[in-house]
Amino acid sequence: MLKGISPLFSPELLAALYQMGHGDEIVLADAHFPGHSVNEFVIRADGLKIADLLDAIMPLFALDEYVDDPVVMMACVPGDQPDPAVEADYKAAMSKHVTAVPPITFIERFAFYERAQDAFAVVLTGETRKYGNIILKKGVC
Repeated sequence: MLKGISPLFSPELLAALYQMGHGDEIVLADAHFPGHSVNEFVIRADGLKIADLLDAIMPLFALDEYVDDPVVMMACVPGDQPDPAVEADYKAAMSKHVTAVPPITFIERFAFYERAQDAFAVVLTGETRKYGNIILKKGVC
């Protein structure tokens, strides 16, 4: 354990966040996400909820201020109903550590998968709410 570092971090996740550079993206994926199919670097965070991970990550992670979409979520497939609590929980977790949470951009499911292919890493969590996937683009401190 390290003082001041959340116990939710695995050594692999903490190292990945440290190794990421400006403009790199990390996917925090729900338990339904095909992480191993879309990216070679998959970090397991089974049993953890994404809002809890966001609460742990945001004190250590600067969002990119030079792009329009530093925070991206998967949009619902037409006909599905979004759960507004998912977005609200994520914004609440980020707002504890970010003065102004940027607007969340929603992109189509397959566009999200394509973007995840180019991400630095995919973190597979225990989040079971549908459309709970989120991408964070790293900025500079």
